[in-house]
Order: sequence, then C-alpha cells, then structure tokens
Amino acid sequence: MSIDLQDIQGNIVKGYAQYDYPKARYVFYHIRNEVAGRAFVKGIAPLVTTGIPWNKKAKPNAADAPPPATTNIAFTYMGLKMLGVPRKSLQTFPEEFVMGMKLRKDILGDDGPSDPRHWDRIWRDTSVHLWISINGRDPASIETRYQEISHLVAESDGGIIQLSGHHGPDGSTDLPYQSASLIYKNGIPQAREHFGYRDGIGEPYFMASSGHPNRVIGGGKPTRGDPATRKGWEPLETGEFILGHRDEAFETPIAPQPPLLAFNGTFMVYRKLHENVGSFNRYLDTVGENYPGGKELLAAKFSGRWRSSGAPVTRFPTNATAETFEFQLNEAEARLYAERENPSKEAKEAYVALRTQMAAFDYNHDLEGSRCPLGAHIRRINPRGALEHGKEAFNTPGALTNRRRILRRGLPYGEVADDSRDDGDHGIIFIAINASISRQFEFVQQQWINYGNDFKLANDKDPLTGNHGVDSNQQPTGRMILQGNSTATENPFFCAGIPRFVETRGGDYFFIPSLTALHMLSNGTVDPT
Repeated sequence: MSIDLQDIQGNIVKGYAQYDYPKARYVFYHIRNEVAGRAFVKGIAPLVTTGIPWNKKAKPNAADAPPPATTNIAFTYMGLKMLGVPRKSLQTFPEEFVMGMKLRKDILGDDGPSDPRHWDRIWRDTSVHLWISINGRDPASIETRYQEISHLVAESDGGIIQLSGHHGPDGSTDLPYQSASLIYKNGIPQAREHFGYRDGIGEPYFMASSGHPNRVIGGGKPTRGDPATRKGWEPLETGEFILGHRDEAFETPIAPQPPLLAFNGTFMVYRKLHENVGSFNRYLDTVGENYPGGKELLAAKFSGRWRSSGAPVTRFPTNATAETFEFQLNEAEARLYAERENPSKEAKEAYVALRTQMAAFDYNHDLEGSRCPLGAHIRRINPRGALEHGKEAFNTPGALTNRRRILRRGLPYGEVADDSRDDGDHGIIFIAINASISRQFEFVQQQWINYGNDFKLANDKDPLTGNHGVDSNQQPTGRMILQGNSTATENPFFCAGIPRFVETRGGDYFFIPSLTALHMLSNGTVDPT
C-alpha cells in the first residue's frame, strides 16, 4: 500500500532518534487572535518536515537530503478553535480530544502526585494551543531553527505568545521550552531511559512504515507462523496510525470533517513523565536481596526485558544467556557506530540480526508467565497474542491487541545527578501517535497499565508505570506476582509495597494535520459543508 509521504508529517512515519537526531526541543504557544494564528501557521508550513524517505548521499540542499533539524507542528482543540475552524467541524472531533488531558485524569489514573495540581506551571495556569517540535543532530542546529521560529513569533506583534513554565534542573520552574535528549555514555548516544532500561525496541511496524523490512518481526501483528521470521508477522494496517486509511477492522476510522482536514493526519498524546530513580533503585536493592537471581533479574521481570541489553526474558531467561547476547550486541553496535558514515553490509546485517532477536518472540511457550511474568511492562503494553488464554482461540492471534498499538516518538529529558534521590527534573517525554486516543492510548493506560483484569491479575498495576497508591500510613501498596512454573522447579515470588516509580508532570492531546490540512488552516478554508 502506498501513501503520499509528502503530505504526511515526518514524525508520524519516522522515529527521528533512529535517524541520528538524538536531541529535541518542544515549544508551546498561545494564539491570541485568529489572523495572527493563521499567519504564524503559514510561516511555519515551509519549515515542516514531511515523511519522504531521506537519502544520506544526497547533496545538502536536495529535497530528499536529511535536514540539519526537523520541525513538526500540532494543535490542541482550543488551538484549532482559535484558528477559526468552523464550529460544525470542531463538533466532529472526538470527545477525549475536545476535553483535553487534564479533564481525563480519572481515566488516565493521574491522581496523587500525578494530579494536574502538581504539573509544571505551563499545564496548570496557561492555555496551550500549539506545539512545535525541533529534533536535531546537535544543539546548534536546533537553536538555528528555534531562532527562525522565534522570528515568526516576533512578527506576529503579540498575536502569538511563546509559553514558559517548564520545570528544569536546579529548581528552575519557568523555562521557555522543554529540552529532551538521548542519554549519552562516553560521548555516544544510548537508547536508554533513566531507570537503565534499553528503550525503543518494540516499535509498531505498519504498512507505510519506513525502515528495514525485518522490523516487521515483533513490530507487526503476530500470525500463526514462526515468530523468529517474517512469516510469523504481518504489518499492521496504516489506518491504526494515520486517518483516512484502512485500519485493523478493515474500515476507514471515524475522523473529523471535512475529510481533507483529517486525511493523512492523526492524534498525538504528549506527556511529561518524571521518574523516581531513587525509589526504583532502593526497591531493587531491598527486594532483590531476597529474590533468587538478584536485583537484575528482578528488574528484568518487572520490564520483561533485561536492562542492559533489552533482551526479552521469555527468550533469554537466565543471566548467562542475556550476558552472551549483550556482548554480541555491544560488539555489533560499536562496529556500526565506528562505520556510521559508510557502514559495511556485514556490519548492518550483523546488527539487524541481533536486533531481530530482541523482537522475534511471542508468549506461546510462556503462557503461564514463568519466564516473562503476566504483569510485566512489555507484556501489558503489547501482549503479542497472549490474551487468547488458549491457543487457536482466534484466527488472528493478536485480534484482541492489534487495535491497541501506539507509535512512540518521545525522548528522555534531564540528567540524574544523584541516583539515590527522587527529586530533580528527569524522566521521559512520552509522545504517542494513534488514530484514536480513546481506543489506543487511553485504553492501554486505563485497562492494561492501571488495571490487570485482562491478564487475570485483578487490579494489580504495571509495576513500572502504574499509579501505585499508599495506605492510611502513607506506605506504598503496589504489588506484583512473579509466577512460578507448573513443574514447581521455580516458586512464585510476591513483590509487595511497590511505590509509584513514574509521576505525570504535564501534557495534553494534540491533532497533527497533514500538509494539505495545514495550508487549509493557515488560509481559513476549512469548510465542513
């Protein structure tokens, strides 16, 4: 299936960090009047990065050359309203988008320390209308593009206001933008987050995806074939992520009107998630002393992957097998990084083969959860057909889960100055792209992360990202069962008193328009009739 990548914003079909854009800057704006808003959008449109494939060998100014920095834009419901989108069209947007993230806090589990009352000031006290992301290879490239955009703001003569109010390091609370970056080790960017887990492995692969075709293994939807080969997977339908295209129900998803406004666009979830690194490390140290296999195996059971390598525990169940795989992966990555300007075929193939092993698995031989616990993080957010609770229950193994997948496009933010403390400003900028916020993101957040009934785990929450509460004495009440096996060679292990490791610090829901729709918005030509 072919789609017009020239009309689709690039952040939908590309994970920029995988294309050597390790840093980002997220900037938010308020529109004070319709005329200024349209003029600003018209000025931004030529800077917007599309989804066309890049050619690394192209000349710098060529249309298909990778840009020094990427730029993408999205709008809240109020932002579209301030641009003068007709009421008849606004009424066709989904309820969750219209309400916005703060008013959906009960569905999302944003309570206690994650309640909107505790969010960064920009999300508490101001009305965000417009989001612009700048991803770059280096800070200088990001700053150059930022200054271009700031010039357009200045030309608006007060009609566009850049919003401040982001928390930052050293107690600062009024930063003008949110910075994000891959974590660096010895000068090399790492696909990791602050708890130490390798990240960005199980990205959904759909029919319009760019990247190596082997990414369909583990990234697509499971079939009855061998999960270690492409025959075990098929691409997801494009309409799960981009409006106007066929989805997994073989239908065109309900979308805002008129059709041209929604076609090739989608919805985005932006969340700033603080990580309580000190609490996480203390829990691993304390409980890991009593857990057979120690704290690293405990961390792997929480996630479903080993921290260092990202190797799935259902495929690499022991420390020894995981360490062997990690050694091979590190060697392949080091070679690929050394040859990054002109990588050899052998280097690329060796890396792809190892990365495929990280994704090439399902839970058909681990239905009882003896290797990867039923409540592990990656098993909750992508069950890979495991919710059948009985083989051959459906013609399509992932029938219960294929419509819950989301694209992740965020990066870590901040640095951990002291890994024994929870304060500071560090975590993940979580960005999810999906055709339906309620059916995809909100369902996963409410039913699979903060509730466990689909996994036969009652109300047990995701151990890493669940909104674990406290009792009357302010003691944490989170829990998780690490299943034993049916042969009784491994006994169940009960984790109690799990604290909340991740807290929400802000965010909202956004609409990412196509390039066609962007021009309609800037020209005021959205006509719902």
